Amino acid sequence: MAPVSVSMAFGALIFGIGMQLAGGCGSGTLFTAGGGNLRMALVLVFFCAGGLWASLDLHWWRGLPGIGEMSLGDRLGWGPAILLQLAALGLIYLGLRLFGADNKRPLWWAGGFKWQRLLRGPWPLLFGAGLLALLNWATLLVAGHPWSITWAFTLWGAKVAAALGWDPATSVFWAGGFPRAALARPVLEDVTSVMDIGIVCGAFMAASLAGKVMPKTRIPLPSLLAAAIGGLLLGYGARLAYGCNIGAFFSGVASTSLHGWAWIVAAIVGNVIGVRLQPLFGLHKAEA
Repeated sequence: MAPVSVSMAFGALIFGIGMQLAGGCGSGTLFTAGGGNLRMALVLVFFCAGGLWASLDLHWWRGLPGIGEMSLGDRLGWGPAILLQLAALGLIYLGLRLFGADNKRPLWWAGGFKWQRLLRGPWPLLFGAGLLALLNWATLLVAGHPWSITWAFTLWGAKVAAALGWDPATSVFWAGGFPRAALARPVLEDVTSVMDIGIVCGAFMAASLAGKVMPKTRIPLPSLLAAAIGGLLLGYGARLAYGCNIGAFFSGVASTSLHGWAWIVAAIVGNVIGVRLQPLFGLHKAEA
């Protein structure tokens, strides 16, 4: 659960712009960097920096207008809320199948299941969606909260800054409560950090099994600039918007929080803007 507010909407908007400039979201940055993409490793560095930057400004942003938290499950009842959301997701899916550019992705294994496809991919939509739902449920049981990604990036940025001499006591966000406790503990005691590290390791294993670990060392300067700007926007936006595609939208909708739906609307607008900005950096759709 998270509030719907001006800061949340702005965060989701710039996160969407950052997605198109960087070439991925929070989890996308992790698995592509883990697969050997050096450009996305740079995105990850600036993602952490952007998250830390936003945490230092968060007190001001939280003072902007908003309507607070709103649970559709509490307002409508959990049964009707879940059915309403499933209907909305179904309509979105049908719209994408009818009018989307990529409308040929199979729902299940075309031609039957084969172990080679499990290792090399791509996986069909229903199989991937089922695994994501199972993972979110398992995360809720183990961690006590829905799946999140980007908190770890903010924490990593703060740990690096603290190691370089920054005093966390100068920040309202880091001076007390959970952030202060997380900053004082080792990284491997933070659940989100461990899961994110696991994504990187899993991506490396999958890419290795598929024979796709081939880092590109010749990256154009405009593309590197887009990666840096995109990473900053991703980190800053995710901290304002209470997460990324996973933490804000996926987990938000799963908990029937209205902010999940508000997030995706603002993020889509941001993606449209980001696509328009891509030519300035020599980027193409295939790289986004």
